[in-house]
Amino acid sequence: MKSAVVSGALANKPLNGGEAWVRLTWVLALKRLGLDVTFVEEISPAACVDPRGELCGFEASVNRGFFEQVVTQFGIAGDACLVDQTTKETSGLSYDDVLARARDADLLFNLSGHMQDRRLLDAPRRRVYVDLDPGFTQLWAAQGVADLGLDRHEVHLTVGERIGEPGCPIPTLGYDWVAIRPPVLLSEWLPRRGGRGVIRFTTVATWRATHGPMEHAGMRLDLKLHQFRKFIDLPKRCEGIFEVALAIDPADERDLDRLLATGWRVVDPARVASDPLGYREYVQSSDAEFSVAQGMYVTASTGWFSDRTAAYLASGKPALVQDTGFDRELVDGAGVVRFTTLEQAIGGVHEIAAAYDEHSTGARAVAEQRLDSQAVLGRVVEVASSRS
Repeated sequence: MKSAVVSGALANKPLNGGEAWVRLTWVLALKRLGLDVTFVEEISPAACVDPRGELCGFEASVNRGFFEQVVTQFGIAGDACLVDQTTKETSGLSYDDVLARARDADLLFNLSGHMQDRRLLDAPRRRVYVDLDPGFTQLWAAQGVADLGLDRHEVHLTVGERIGEPGCPIPTLGYDWVAIRPPVLLSEWLPRRGGRGVIRFTTVATWRATHGPMEHAGMRLDLKLHQFRKFIDLPKRCEGIFEVALAIDPADERDLDRLLATGWRVVDPARVASDPLGYREYVQSSDAEFSVAQGMYVTASTGWFSDRTAAYLASGKPALVQDTGFDRELVDGAGVVRFTTLEQAIGGVHEIAAAYDEHSTGARAVAEQRLDSQAVLGRVVEVASSRS
């Protein structure tokens, strides 16, 4: 049996059900493929906060509590470890146990380069960098914004299907980026009937990122809020319910006021999507998804496709999403409708409403045929094991 370590940010993104699913999907899917999997996360003391958001110790932190809740809920507590970067104190497996497992591991899947501990990072036989932020990752490295440790990995995967392809200006930095699609656990996202009445389009989003826009090759590569503003009048232009579970800073009050004034429903993601089960319920109680993408993904045509959209599709929820250059296989039939302009988005709303059942069936079919975690990660294991 092959063994693997998966490393990614779970406790570092507390009370974020969607981000939790990304990490869970890799761990659970690899286990279902027959691998012996250990999940390892590092956390800095500077990231540990109490329920009020104030700095606190590792032991009492919301981060640790969220980590323990999620790994217990999904039955992986015996194969999981959260480690304090400074003291090496852990929740779950001990540091020595994790190091021993890492030394026995055939593969390390390092999601967004999360693992930095050199003893753990260097221990597995092969290291796989999994790029979840195509464009940002390569430019941060190229511009010296962050040391992502790309050179310490033998294999480089990206959810940007067009990285390294003609028409995508993002530098490869000399690495052979292997494109993958966001995997979804089909058995965890069973279809649920919708479309009974006015179509309710939803999404889960954060208005501002922790980083700012970037410049490259004469282009301004901006963020999700800049793209959302281009489509903010959508509810005024067509029939439908448009709702976003939005994390938005009080400093962006003007944007929030405009969202409400143009007909958007805005709900607090901390209320509806703060853990994996709540997030799943929010997605599955919707009729369809409407979502824009980061300006980076759109302008640079990285081919990024959202893990959140994968969850909507698996749930039988059609997706109306901004075009980032993702593979046309995903839109050959019903289920996924892409747009670049407001008029196209309006047309997409009408298209989904007029043939909802067809698009709902098509959505699940796209997930089964293109995004099934067993197929996606089965290929990943083959690629990671064979590439020199």
